[in-house]
Amino acid sequence: MSSLADRLRAVVASLPPKGGSHEDTHASHDDPHATDTAFSRGDVASAFRRKNDDAAELLGGEWRELRGERFLVIDRKYTPGHRHGHVAVADTLPPGDSCWSRFALLNGATTPPPRDGRMLFIDLETTGLAGGAGTYAFLVGCAWYQGGTLRVRQFFLSNFAAERMLLEAVAEVADACGALVTYNGKSFDMPLIETRFLLHRLETPFAGIPHVDMLHPARRLWRDEVEEGCRLSALEQIQCGHVREGDVPGFEIPSRYFHFVRTGDPRGLAAVMEHNRLDLISLAMLTARASQLLEDGPAAARTGREALGMGRLYERAGLTIDARASFLRAAEHAQTDTVTRAEAWRAYAVLSRRERRYGDAANGWRQVLELRHCPPAILREASEALAVHHEHRLRDLQAARAFALQSLDVSVTRSRQESTRYRLARIERKLGDGGAVTAPLF
Repeated sequence: MSSLADRLRAVVASLPPKGGSHEDTHASHDDPHATDTAFSRGDVASAFRRKNDDAAELLGGEWRELRGERFLVIDRKYTPGHRHGHVAVADTLPPGDSCWSRFALLNGATTPPPRDGRMLFIDLETTGLAGGAGTYAFLVGCAWYQGGTLRVRQFFLSNFAAERMLLEAVAEVADACGALVTYNGKSFDMPLIETRFLLHRLETPFAGIPHVDMLHPARRLWRDEVEEGCRLSALEQIQCGHVREGDVPGFEIPSRYFHFVRTGDPRGLAAVMEHNRLDLISLAMLTARASQLLEDGPAAARTGREALGMGRLYERAGLTIDARASFLRAAEHAQTDTVTRAEAWRAYAVLSRRERRYGDAANGWRQVLELRHCPPAILREASEALAVHHEHRLRDLQAARAFALQSLDVSVTRSRQESTRYRLARIERKLGDGGAVTAPLF
């Protein structure tokens, strides 16, 4: 096995000397005494610095140095005319580089209104997926809208000693933002990077900033449109029309970084940087699409599933008028599948009942019963709700009995069957007493 000195000599040998040629270098290595004499600590540092300069040139970035440690910063600017598939940056611009008026609805009532400042989109590339103190974020990608353009800035950790300085630079960018947007960031990205801040005894810059994790609204709005779950690259193809060519698979990214750490060869990292930039652009455009949908209202929904997801986001935020309109849009959309239509009518009925609009709720449940191939669980719920409605609201015991019998046919659990039989027995007693009824239960 070669020694560390031998490997370092190989690094130096692959670089032309300053003011000399490759031939001069090889000539000097013919004499081992000359090599040992010339191979000083300064030569090693110079060799690695020149390797890093090659990385900056290949990756299109500039080195930033703080307290003797360097990390790479790569800046890109995407103008309003830049197209990502069929979507242009100009189509996604928020008002005044801030946030859309209904941006906070993307996480429902759980997200406070954005504070003053721009949205900051963040995506990490890490040394592993396990998380914990041993996992580094070697690439922190940030994006924001500024002056009608989409700015992307990537902070690359070329050596672990520079991590604290890199985190301080990320904090400077985060301090100017009013809302944070990630994709699966609440489960992975934010806990990981906040752990890195904690290990360096630095205060996290993300504390108190409203955080929208777009994975969850994306699942509500577009889950049925992609075959690969809700991967960001799959959604960008459906929503933006952008197909990635030669994209590096996520599982390869850590090994490419470790190859750079071992060898100083940055060629495998160019695809990693582009992968991260594409993720940030897609995240910004999907956030814009979802926010604009919520601003435009139910009529802007292109599919029944999209309208249903909008309704659930409105409902969580307490905007019940918009929610009911979205559920109706989903239920009545011409291309809505049976399952989505059943879910939409159920959501409409449950919300109407919560608002004490019992007639509208009963109409929604009746629509469910008229669907062919309706999911059994929703069918049973509709039958039970109508049995209760006719027994205690309309006081129509014959209809209540019919709906209870229908519910009994689809009650699959023993407890459900016992509950339905108890209701039937009560209705039969009332019918035997001449149709006497009790006061409404709700």
